[in-house]
Amino acid sequence: MSSTEPDAGLPGVPLRSEGQPGSRPVLLDAAVTTRCRRRVHLEHDPEAGRTNGATPVDDAGGAVLPEPDPGVEMRVADAAEHRTAVSARFAELLGASYRRVPDGARGERVTATLALVADGSVAAIGAAELPPGDGRRGHAELLVRAEAGGWYPLIIVRHRVSDPGTGALTSPLARPHPSSAAPDPDRKVRAVARDVLRLAHLHRMLAAAGLGAASGAAWGGVVGLDADCVVWTDLAAAPGNEAGRSPLDTYDRRFADRLAVATAARAGAPALAEPSRITECRRCPWWPVCEAELRRVDDVSLVVRGEDALRLRGRGITTVRALAALDPRRGLPEPAEAAADDTGLATDLREAVALARAWRSDVPLVRRVVRPDVPRGAVEVDVDMESLGEDGAYLWGVLLTGADVGLPHGYRGFATWDPVPTRDEARSFAAFWTWLTDVRARAARRGLSFRAYCYNEQAENRWLRGSVERFAGEPGIPPAAEVEAFIASDAWVDLFPAVSESFLCPHGKGLKRVAPSAGFGWRDPEAGGENSMRWYRRAVGMDGDEPDPTMRERLLVYNEDDVRATHALRTWMTSDAVLAVPHLDDLPGEAGRPADDATAGPVEPIELPSAAACAAPRRTG
Repeated sequence: MSSTEPDAGLPGVPLRSEGQPGSRPVLLDAAVTTRCRRRVHLEHDPEAGRTNGATPVDDAGGAVLPEPDPGVEMRVADAAEHRTAVSARFAELLGASYRRVPDGARGERVTATLALVADGSVAAIGAAELPPGDGRRGHAELLVRAEAGGWYPLIIVRHRVSDPGTGALTSPLARPHPSSAAPDPDRKVRAVARDVLRLAHLHRMLAAAGLGAASGAAWGGVVGLDADCVVWTDLAAAPGNEAGRSPLDTYDRRFADRLAVATAARAGAPALAEPSRITECRRCPWWPVCEAELRRVDDVSLVVRGEDALRLRGRGITTVRALAALDPRRGLPEPAEAAADDTGLATDLREAVALARAWRSDVPLVRRVVRPDVPRGAVEVDVDMESLGEDGAYLWGVLLTGADVGLPHGYRGFATWDPVPTRDEARSFAAFWTWLTDVRARAARRGLSFRAYCYNEQAENRWLRGSVERFAGEPGIPPAAEVEAFIASDAWVDLFPAVSESFLCPHGKGLKRVAPSAGFGWRDPEAGGENSMRWYRRAVGMDGDEPDPTMRERLLVYNEDDVRATHALRTWMTSDAVLAVPHLDDLPGEAGRPADDATAGPVEPIELPSAAACAAPRRTG
């Protein structure tokens, strides 16, 4: 959820709600700077979500949140385990100069941190809790003492913070200090907004407490998933994620805004952030609350998001119904007030209107083209990969169809059931690649064309490349150039762009949103990426339990259904059945007329054809 991000100077709101005895000051951590404004409001509104099965949140001023997502909980737990491991490594490497703040209540940790700051023999403080103030609270995984006095913040994260390349400023873990940093010949910075904004938050907290570095650059350090170095950033000089602003500039602007939003919500003042659907909504725990409100008012952001929704509202188009009633040939109404940044919609108006009409008619797909185009081959393989975050790819599933090349048709899964990351990934990936290469070679020897398909290639390509990089030299692992040649070839087809080019999708373009229109259904009613992570942890006994073979079978069924869904979707897209999907010019308007027909009769329900889901015996290996 989001609303407009003001460019400057929101009016100040007292940090304490006047006339409310016992009210506490609003204290925000750095996470608010990367959250939407409406979520910040809801997290600090004492009345938000109380009737939505929510649970209380400590120190949120009486605010409540819906039950956490299991996948999010797992990532949080994994991140905590990573921080613990890296912190133990710092303790080992830094010896007597390192001290860790003991666990305890926040106030006790602040007191212990300040005591260590005053100890001249301490050069590095682990698990440092900084004094709250100015609306901020926060902690650093490590503080390192600056030469001229004061401290630099360092954080530990469980994602990659560099990529192959050159230029990142790094220091060894044994010398976690900017004075030991040098340009790295093998790494370039992978900019992650939430990391630099959290470092900026800690920098401001240190300065407010009189603990900031006395001179020099505004350094902040981060240790990532690989945990083999510290990557340093000058928060006052490096480019931020907003044009022309440093990380500190971006942070100051965002934090002032979020603090105003949260304080108004806590005080019961008029909301400074109203709901509007954005990309972040897909994973936000507050989405059910906001969705209900958006549906109640028929908000236009349900079908046209981001800046386009704001521009439509500025022209008086606030509801899906109003958008659906527009005649695209006449264009948009003039804005109520001239705005320099209102240059019209990024989305084609004809398509925006069609999306609104499809939404109101509950039509899941609308054709943008007369007939979709998907490259086909005489021999075809559908591919789907399953991974556990950044830890590794544990399963490559394939579905072989088309002309006979002397190998069994159907599904096959190449899996490792050793907890990732594991060297056994090399074996399973090598088996997958060897099989795929064999199919391609057999097709070529028979003079048959070959195509392999996936849905949204980003994940598959990431682990194709990552596997050959991590396991180079292992038996069966191909050279990186061989994998790159395959990715770049016309034999590797990503179905997602074909769907995007062929259809408007009012309810999203994910495979599980689109494939049902092709008649496909998943056998497992709980099939989904987040659930698969939970199943995997149980399948391999990752949380200390015995490995559960039923979860392994469940993952294989899930993966098989994913490749069969891709197969069903692409074969449907290249059949005459797809022509039953309404074309965008054929959708009736609000008056019951097609966009180009002023004499048409009333709106009739639009029904899409269905087909039997694919379900054939599968093979594993």
